[in-house]
Amino acid sequence: GRFADAFFFSVQTLATIGYGRITPYGMLPNLIATAEALVGLLGVSLATGILFARFSRPTARILFSRQAVIAPYQGGQALMFRIVNGRNNELTQVEATVAIAYWDTRDGRRTRRFEQLALERQQVMLFPLHWVVVHPIIESSPLWDWDESTAHTLDPEILIVLTAHDETFAQTVTARSSYKPSELVWSARFSDMFETAPKGQVVTNVSKLHDIERV
Repeated sequence: GRFADAFFFSVQTLATIGYGRITPYGMLPNLIATAEALVGLLGVSLATGILFARFSRPTARILFSRQAVIAPYQGGQALMFRIVNGRNNELTQVEATVAIAYWDTRDGRRTRRFEQLALERQQVMLFPLHWVVVHPIIESSPLWDWDESTAHTLDPEILIVLTAHDETFAQTVTARSSYKPSELVWSARFSDMFETAPKGQVVTNVSKLHDIERV
């Protein structure tokens, strides 16, 4: 019973409730009550700050296509993947950075190489609908002489980092994703996501984000 009284007295002191059923008597109990009251105030302030910082921090909900494709592009080929905004908030200045990591053997040593991929368009000013990110496979591209068997041998991973400005919070948000060889589809392209609504406006059918067609 004494332990329960002491425990609940501490709870009341930490929470600054002070029902008055038990009061500290003497120097040592008052010092303990003072220390617990200070710890209680600091604890509540710290917990409030942590929760506010955690839940007020903006996060992006960018939806990536499940697969990336190697599609026909301007008489050649290009690596493509598709993204849409999964929220109703406005994103501006959306910028994509794409790199590739793969195994390379040089002088008998097998090392992991990282190279950034040049994009057809690295940034879009507004992001109201969807964006197909395109890396043209030209002679300067690391993927220039690759085929499907080469991709499985070198075990590449396409690394993607997106940054954007969230107008709701006036802060920068980021999103990340990647594609492994099993998620690369060769000789395919994405299906059209644009549709016409009953009232005539053009809309994006997000359910078709992952749809591809063989070519």
